[in-house]
Amino acid sequence: MKYQTKKKALILLADGTIFYGKSVGNTEGTAYGEVCFNTGMTGYQEIFTDPSYFGQLMVMTNAHIGNYGVNKDEVESASVKISGLICKNFSYEYSRPNADSSLQEFLTNNKLLAISDVDTRALVSYIRDHGAMNAVISTRVDAIDELKEILNKVPSMVGLELSSKVSTREPYYFGNEDATYKIAALDIGIKKNILRNLAARDAYIKVFPYDASFSELEAWNPDGYFISNGPGDPEPLKEAIQTAKDIIAQDKPLFGICLGHQVIALANGVSTYKMYNGHRGINHPVINLETGKGEITSQNHGFAINREQTEAHPELVITHVHLNDQTVAGIRMKNKNVFSVQYHPEASPGPHDATYLFDQYFEMIREHSKKDILV
Repeated sequence: MKYQTKKKALILLADGTIFYGKSVGNTEGTAYGEVCFNTGMTGYQEIFTDPSYFGQLMVMTNAHIGNYGVNKDEVESASVKISGLICKNFSYEYSRPNADSSLQEFLTNNKLLAISDVDTRALVSYIRDHGAMNAVISTRVDAIDELKEILNKVPSMVGLELSSKVSTREPYYFGNEDATYKIAALDIGIKKNILRNLAARDAYIKVFPYDASFSELEAWNPDGYFISNGPGDPEPLKEAIQTAKDIIAQDKPLFGICLGHQVIALANGVSTYKMYNGHRGINHPVINLETGKGEITSQNHGFAINREQTEAHPELVITHVHLNDQTVAGIRMKNKNVFSVQYHPEASPGPHDATYLFDQYFEMIREHSKKDILV
């Protein structure tokens, strides 16, 4: 392995705190966004391509990033979605036999600025104590004042609509067109592995843009509806919230994940709020209140739904709770074919404790179909 020359780099936080590091691959540049951290030991490629992370500076807490390279099949979208990478030790070499290339090559092809040699333990500890905030990473270590001016213009995540930045522009299909079930999926930042999980259960999926109306989805005559994960604040998603309201009003089978979960809550009049840090990792403990069973889950969200309002809502039941902070991790409607979770049952990366939720969704579709036949 040849010696890698590294340019000096820094992370400038919104409160003026600075952490220093080195540029990966001797790359120059500047990137900005909300800084957040993921505690997963694996799955960096899936994380970097997850649309839910759009515009964020990602701090990886695992000490080694890049050591197993990249594989073309381990992506959650067509491109890298994070705005920059921050890590401790960056591996320029990789040892996995089925890797297609190095992580450095992958990042270079996607024109992503990455900074290594950062004391990520100190940085994560600081973010944990002071909350998620905007930041700039740059190799312009002598231009602090200019970087501060850039940082002052970066919009807050609160009130920021980002689904339009990552959603498909035109509807497309996924799966076997001869499958038993048809699912209309509203793409507000959908991950590929969600589509794979739906298709694996004998479904043909039509994926619609973030602002598609219920009438557009309904015209395809689907057996069930799905609202995806995605980035940003859920409250500005007025079209998606209205679409959810219309699906609920028609009592159609509806399943929501992550941002989709928040949209369903908003459609029921339950508010959302920006979390102090959010949940990002693949070891988050959740309790299923209806079965009493615990689940280790993959999570990635910076907003949550109001628990008091959910508990007081006459039509909602809390089905899952996050055991670390007691935030709402899942809901269902009492008299409608609707449920949602604040975490990722499709994982990728992560444990598969919650894949049963996809089976639960299709069971709901089958039961709803029987009622339609009887009617």
